Amino acid sequence: MTRKRRRLTVVLLGGLALATAAALVLAAFEDNIVFFHSPSDIATKKELGIDRRLRLGGLVKPESWKKAQDGLTHNFAITDLSHEVPVVYKGIIPDLFREGQGVVVEGRLQSNGSFRADEVLAKHDENYMPPEVAEALRKSGKWKGGADQ
Repeated sequence: MTRKRRRLTVVLLGGLALATAAALVLAAFEDNIVFFHSPSDIATKKELGIDRRLRLGGLVKPESWKKAQDGLTHNFAITDLSHEVPVVYKGIIPDLFREGQGVVVEGRLQSNGSFRADEVLAKHDENYMPPEVAEALRKSGKWKGGADQ
């Protein structure tokens, strides 16, 4: 084997190792990425899959929030004014959580169509609307909130 051929072999093996490492890193990231979806996305996209980790955002539907006897289980619906998704959350709701306010929940879609939330994200003042939620509501054409929330 000549020097040129050895050098080429080493470069090709190094490139192959680098490509393999990049593929493994991207595969690991894919399992940990949590995508944001609106209730309309969940109603129309069947490929989202059951028991896949998602972020669901929209408005808390007025008069939908019910608290169970244990004080920790909360049932409410999130809407984008076109579709709604029932949500079940067990834990302490943030102080800023209100009906009619924007919220993002993180969790998994259940086989019965409900959403089991692990986390409720409502971390700003009562006038704040998460940008993803505001954009999804604007796309639905039913919400005309301020441009910069």
